[in-house]
Amino acid sequence: MNGNNRLIIQFLTILAVFFSHAHNAMADSDELMSLSVEDLLNVEVISTAKKAKSLNDSPAAIFVITGDDIKRIGATSIPEALRLAPGLDVARINANKWAVTARGFNGRFANKLLVMIDGRSLYTRSFAGVYWENQDVMLEDVERIEVIRGPGATLWGANAVNGVINIITKHSEDTQGGLLSAGGGTEEQGFGAFRYGWKFNSNTTARAYFQGFNRDEFHSTSGENAGDNWNKTQGGFRMDSQLSLKDTLTIQGDFFQSNIHQATTEFQVTPPYRRDFDETIDSYGGNFLLRHQRTFSLTSDYTFQFFYDFYERDAAFLKENRHTLDFDFQHRFAFLDWNDVIWGLGYRLNMDNFGAGAVTSVSPAKRKDQLFSAFVQDEITLIDDYLWLTLGSKFEHNDYSGFEVQPTAKIMWKPHHQHRLWGAVSRAVRTPSRLEHNTKSLQLVNPPQTLPVSPYFLPPVALSFNANNAFEAEEVISYEIGYRTTFIENLSIDLTAFYNDYSNLRSVELAPVVFKGTYIEQPYFLANNHKVKTYGFEIAAVWQMLDWWRWDVNYSLLKTDFSSDKAKLEIGESPQQRVSLRSTLSPRNDVDLDVLFRYVDKNTAFDLNGEDIIGDYVSLDIRLAWRPVEGIELSLVGQNLLAEHHQEYVQETSITQTEIDRGVYGKITWQFGQ
Repeated sequence: MNGNNRLIIQFLTILAVFFSHAHNAMADSDELMSLSVEDLLNVEVISTAKKAKSLNDSPAAIFVITGDDIKRIGATSIPEALRLAPGLDVARINANKWAVTARGFNGRFANKLLVMIDGRSLYTRSFAGVYWENQDVMLEDVERIEVIRGPGATLWGANAVNGVINIITKHSEDTQGGLLSAGGGTEEQGFGAFRYGWKFNSNTTARAYFQGFNRDEFHSTSGENAGDNWNKTQGGFRMDSQLSLKDTLTIQGDFFQSNIHQATTEFQVTPPYRRDFDETIDSYGGNFLLRHQRTFSLTSDYTFQFFYDFYERDAAFLKENRHTLDFDFQHRFAFLDWNDVIWGLGYRLNMDNFGAGAVTSVSPAKRKDQLFSAFVQDEITLIDDYLWLTLGSKFEHNDYSGFEVQPTAKIMWKPHHQHRLWGAVSRAVRTPSRLEHNTKSLQLVNPPQTLPVSPYFLPPVALSFNANNAFEAEEVISYEIGYRTTFIENLSIDLTAFYNDYSNLRSVELAPVVFKGTYIEQPYFLANNHKVKTYGFEIAAVWQMLDWWRWDVNYSLLKTDFSSDKAKLEIGESPQQRVSLRSTLSPRNDVDLDVLFRYVDKNTAFDLNGEDIIGDYVSLDIRLAWRPVEGIELSLVGQNLLAEHHQEYVQETSITQTEIDRGVYGKITWQFGQ
């Protein structure tokens, strides 16, 4: 019996022994188990309408991951928590990188998903996506994560093409007292967090936190160490104040520093033509957010928000320093008793500075980009408490593709208090990124080769990327229809079907070959020549089998029609089917047992060596928690227990293909002074 099999048997044995002490008596449980299935659909969300609205009455494919959900699956990062949502493709590339998207087009540099923390955009203009390794919060402070599949551009703007993720942290009033957690294991080698909240006066509360971790490296597909271990520290604060009966103020900020290890390959046009080495990427950054809200009445309020965000990454491939300033204003009011109108204005300034890497350069190295935006949306009551129509559009001007209009029309029908039907038609765009417009990079070098007819030989061939500042925005027209019901007691069903028509998608085009004397250069550039259609459905069901035992089942089907084989190769094909089955069990108020089973279909990814096929896989996570006394929780978590390792994705520019290892860790959490 090898060490890994022994590890899983020991883990399951501990679970069995520990759980055998749980009585069969039913008792009060935690926040998650205390909600009925109807309560789960009536949870208030803000991402679909920029105002508080029940999930059940939201004409969008929205799913809510609560803070208790995150705790009970043993997630140690935001991407791990996002695996709970249907329709999301969350793939771990290696120990420190993820690929996350909704409804297709995944990749390390996925660019069709807008992600926010408390309304602060995590989008980077560099590649129009998210550096997931930069983004973190103290997971104990997350109130909920709202996940929208489908366009959200009318309210949130460009790049909310296939979805919106809004991570919402708790009000500081809800995090009073202290919290200390620590743990470690095989892959999560060591981690800890401390947070303390206090009250300045009856109207003002605050909290501050500090956390850090050290994560072990995974293994490559060849069985060697992948060299992708990393560590990170982060701290931050939040203050909330009720300035008056009408005014509230929130101020918050974070700062992080991390050391990310990876195996790197650099190509060159002289012998030995490539250099493989281990690299440490030094990355740090921070943010500051201020939000003021004034409430005039139940139907009228305004919000002003400002945030500043910066980060710096010192990598061999490219050195980057980026600063973002963002101003946002929105106003909501009722009109003629049957119109709920919300409108707003926004301005964003991006300032960056790129240092040339060994094979990459950005010209100009420094650039300032501006984004001006406005939006308006009207929710019209056609028949009281029965039928609603929502119309709206976003209007933006950016320095890359110019003026963009992103309209939407949605309808919601409530034939019965246990049934909801909705439909939507939307247009959204993904605007060009800085690197698509201004980068030149040596991507690959094929060494010289002797031809069959000696003494002739082929000199080195260098594949180089040349930016195209004529690259335009990618577009989608999306059609959605959804149904929610609780017609069976203790069972809720949320079903969404969709059809997306994409145009102007990014394509790779070859330029004429250039002879450089000692080598041949094959340049390529990006154009907008691909078209794709996707369609499918997503279903999320919750069954409260007993007061202390709940089941969650998610299933997603995604079909993709490519305009050509070339489009299929260059874009890659996302998993057609994804299944997750989750059991949440709390037979008594001091013991939890949670099981998460996932199946992910095969998919393909594109890198410069061609198509990579990633096989389907199954995964099992188990968490056992025990609260021996009030305020203290001990937990044991096993991740990826069904296999010693499995592959989930391949980075677009990766040479080393990595597999995700099985892991086990223990954790203790102490809450005090509440």
